[in-house]
Amino acid sequence: MSTRQNNSASKPDLSERLLALAADYLAPTLTMLGALLAWEALVYFKEIPPYLLPAPSLILKTLVTDFGSLVPSLLFTIRLTVLSLCLAVAGGVFIGTLFALSRTVERSLFPFAVILQVTPIVAIAPLILIYVESTFTALLICAWIVAFFPILSGTVIGLRSADHNLRDLFTLYSATPLQRLRFLLAPSALPYFMSSLKVAGGLSLIGAVVSEFVAGTAGANTGLASRILESSFRNEIPRMFAALVLVSLLGIAIFFIMAWASRRVLGHWHESEVKREG
Repeated sequence: MSTRQNNSASKPDLSERLLALAADYLAPTLTMLGALLAWEALVYFKEIPPYLLPAPSLILKTLVTDFGSLVPSLLFTIRLTVLSLCLAVAGGVFIGTLFALSRTVERSLFPFAVILQVTPIVAIAPLILIYVESTFTALLICAWIVAFFPILSGTVIGLRSADHNLRDLFTLYSATPLQRLRFLLAPSALPYFMSSLKVAGGLSLIGAVVSEFVAGTAGANTGLASRILESSFRNEIPRMFAALVLVSLLGIAIFFIMAWASRRVLGHWHESEVKREG
C-alpha cells in the first residue's frame, strides 16, 4: 500500500503538468505575439508604406491569397533541402567512419573537407552552375556542401569519444572490428551525430536558399528563393515577406523534427535528453 502511495506521490499531477506545459510553450508564444503586435502598431501609427515595411496582417493576407502559387516553390525547396541533407548524412557518416578508423585516410582527405567548409558557397556556386548541366543538380551540390561538414565532424568526434576503458575491455575479449563499431563506437557517436544533425538540417535549408539566390533561377519549377528575388524585382514587398515567412516556417519545422528525433533516439538513456524534475 505504501509503495503505491509513493509511486502516486512521485508522479506529477495534472496541475503540475499544465504549469510545465505553460512554461514551455505559453511564454514563447506570448513573446512572439507581443513582437508581432508591436510590429503592427509601429506600421500603423508611423504610417509606413507597404513597399517599405508591410504589416504582419498584410503579410498574412498575402500569404493566404498567394499560397496556391507559392506551394510549388515551397515543395521545390523542401525537396532540395531533404535530398541535400540525406546526401550529407550518407557522405558524412561514411567518410567520418573512414576517418575515425584510419588515420592515414583522415590525413589524406581531411584537407579537402576543410577546404569545402571554409570556402564560401557563394564563391564556388557559379563554378558549379557552369560545370553541371542540370540546375537542380548544381543547387543540390551546393546545399550538400554546406550541410556536409557538421555531419562529418560530429561523426569523427563521436566515434573517437568512446571510453578508453571500454576500448580495452573490447580488446581483452578479442572483439572484431565490426563488433567494436556496432556495440561501442556507434553508441558513443550517436549523441554527437544527433547534435550535428540539428545543425546540418538548418544548414541544408540555408544552402538551398543561398545557392538559388546565386543561381538567379526563374520560372515555375523553382524554389522560394526565386519567389523572393522575383518579388523584390517587381517591388511586391508583401509577397516577398510571405515567401520569407514560408522559409522561416520550414526552418522551424526542420529544427523541431530534428529535436524530436534526438529525443526519440537519446531520451531514454543519454544525459543530454533525459528529462529531469525542477
